[in-house]
Amino acid sequence: MATYNTSDFRKGLKVQIDGEPYLITEMNFVKPGKGNAMYKCKMKNLVRGTTLDRTYKGGDSLEAADVETTTVQFLYRQGQDYVFMDGTTFEQYEVPNEVAGDIWKYLKDGTECSMTLYNGAAITVEPPQHVQLEVTECGPGTKGDTATNVTKPAMVETGAEFNVPGFIKEGNIIKINTLNNEYVERVNN
Repeated sequence: MATYNTSDFRKGLKVQIDGEPYLITEMNFVKPGKGNAMYKCKMKNLVRGTTLDRTYKGGDSLEAADVETTTVQFLYRQGQDYVFMDGTTFEQYEVPNEVAGDIWKYLKDGTECSMTLYNGAAITVEPPQHVQLEVTECGPGTKGDTATNVTKPAMVETGAEFNVPGFIKEGNIIKINTLNNEYVERVNN
């Protein structure tokens, strides 16, 4: 198993502590006037979702997490589970609702996502940063509202609702940023 020294620590690194995979979400390097350098890390447990704060001295090391990240394609929803397929191996993964979270807002047939596997089971599924969705329900804009920051709710083809500018109509294709759940732009259709 590979190991990482403290000089390799950085945000986004996946490590293993007490047999469980963790993601370093924050890492601060501290060099006091006297003594060794310290690395203060905030980590998220990839299986349970809990967070952990640890401080390491210069020269310490951690095992690399035995996780694999792969690109998968959304196929369909089966009850409370989501079914994805790896495009290269054609292996299918059933992901429970607890793992998938709010990803349903962005999923339509064929959407490519990034899946992290631990011991062959999916522990995280992330949608692409931007998705294009068709507006299926949207109220009319208020006449005379020409201010640039006027928004209204719009429902998209996945059943999710997003705030959009007043000029958006039913049938428009909009781009949504999945990181902050916000409207980006109208796509020409």
